[in-house]
Amino acid sequence: MFFYVASIILIPMKPFISACIIGKNEEKCIERCLKAISTFGVPIVYTDTGSTDRTLAIASKYTDLIYHFDWCNDFSMARNFCATKSPTDWIWVIDCDEYVTEADLAKLQAFCSDARNLKKAGTISQKDIYTLSGERTYTLTRLGRIYHRNFYHYTGSVHEQITPLFGDNATTAFTGDIYCDLPILMEHDGYADPKVLTQKCERNATLLAVALEEKEDPYLYYQLGKCYTTLGRPDLAAEAFDKGLSFDLDPELYYVQSMVESYGYSLLDLKQYEAALSFEGIYNTFAKSADFVFLMGLIYMNNALFAQAIEEFKKATKYKSCVVDGTNSYRAYYNIGVIYECLGQTKEAIANYYKAGNYAPALKRLEVLVHESV
Repeated sequence: MFFYVASIILIPMKPFISACIIGKNEEKCIERCLKAISTFGVPIVYTDTGSTDRTLAIASKYTDLIYHFDWCNDFSMARNFCATKSPTDWIWVIDCDEYVTEADLAKLQAFCSDARNLKKAGTISQKDIYTLSGERTYTLTRLGRIYHRNFYHYTGSVHEQITPLFGDNATTAFTGDIYCDLPILMEHDGYADPKVLTQKCERNATLLAVALEEKEDPYLYYQLGKCYTTLGRPDLAAEAFDKGLSFDLDPELYYVQSMVESYGYSLLDLKQYEAALSFEGIYNTFAKSADFVFLMGLIYMNNALFAQAIEEFKKATKYKSCVVDGTNSYRAYYNIGVIYECLGQTKEAIANYYKAGNYAPALKRLEVLVHESV
């Protein structure tokens, strides 16, 4: 990154932020990660926790700031060590299976240069790609990834979070208005392979169980529930979500909203439809997103309350954005089509299947219904 002096001489600008990355045996994905971030001209700090493949050789092509950390089953300790090696106080955390697709460096620098933001943490948009029922899809979320190391650090041995170093919020990452959205988009496909996802969830579930023995924490219960969901254990997932939601929580926090929705899906997986219907009692608190409204549509649908289900699915399509791709569009229309088809209203079913666009399940039903109507 440069600026002009007298329109002739190029002088490098002093780095204002560093990309800090930890990893182990990441030869399959680290080059894509480092190549993407290197285009933005920020220093790259890589901390290795014991690679035995070509990871270090690949990393050395992009940075000289390579360090070793003895792995101790604690991601926060590794991340905090990496931050100490940064040539800048502002830290941009990236994982090896992520890559930057968009970043407005001018706005990022303006954020970091403003002294009023020293006690704030920056969030980035992340597109998490994964496989659901054999279908490749994604969720779009915001994550805290940028912070000043004199005011924040990481806590938590697994699913670690940026946490204030000082003041009333020093023991939790989720109290207070500390986050500021920044114009950065990253993609993450480390969980796109179901086998890899299963392995990581098994590892994380073990680490989370150990952490919960030391101290009960709602966020850890949330992450444990997500692991059990992936591992096909909705019973254990529901138990973990139930424990997490037993705490006094702020419903505005993203992870709390996600935990409520995940709990609802666990109840549906367990066929506890009446229990799921109790979500009507929290509707006014959480029906602020397409994802929750879509979930309510499924709950009504599974309780044979078809008119209410259609109303919720239609309401979900009115939202401009969603976390799980399609809950505000093709997935909602598809479910409306399913209901109409079950009610024998073929014309309405076909119309909504068409609205679902190229969604494979909808196309499959259209092929059958259109053929039958000819």
